[in-house]
Amino acid sequence: MVTDSISNLIIHLKNSNIAGLPTATITFSKMKLEILKLLEREGYVGKVKEVGKTDVKKTIEVELLYVNKKPVITNVKRVSHFSRRVYIKAKEIVPVKNGYGLLIITTPKGVMTGKDARAQQLGGEALFNIW
Repeated sequence: MVTDSISNLIIHLKNSNIAGLPTATITFSKMKLEILKLLEREGYVGKVKEVGKTDVKKTIEVELLYVNKKPVITNVKRVSHFSRRVYIKAKEIVPVKNGYGLLIITTPKGVMTGKDARAQQLGGEALFNIW
């Protein structure tokens, strides 16, 4: 069975926010950790920490943020899928929701926001939009 781990990550975050949970526990992968650290830096989630010592039982615990009891993450839209990868050039990167959201993109220099990728003149695979 093939599963899309990034889709699972963003849906898990969105559903946990809607349910009003204080934290979300996500299975570990280096890509997920890198994405979550980026979201932490941008203010969409709180503290991100690895839990567990072995690769089999390692998880990521994410603190979810709320403003006036409303979740910071209101919506997430996946851009690339297993069946359809979407690659964009640096000049094609546009602001999400007039600058109120983020585009998360993988580039040769790692995972970064669309704004950072455009500033560094890097294109790559557009993973998802978050606002």
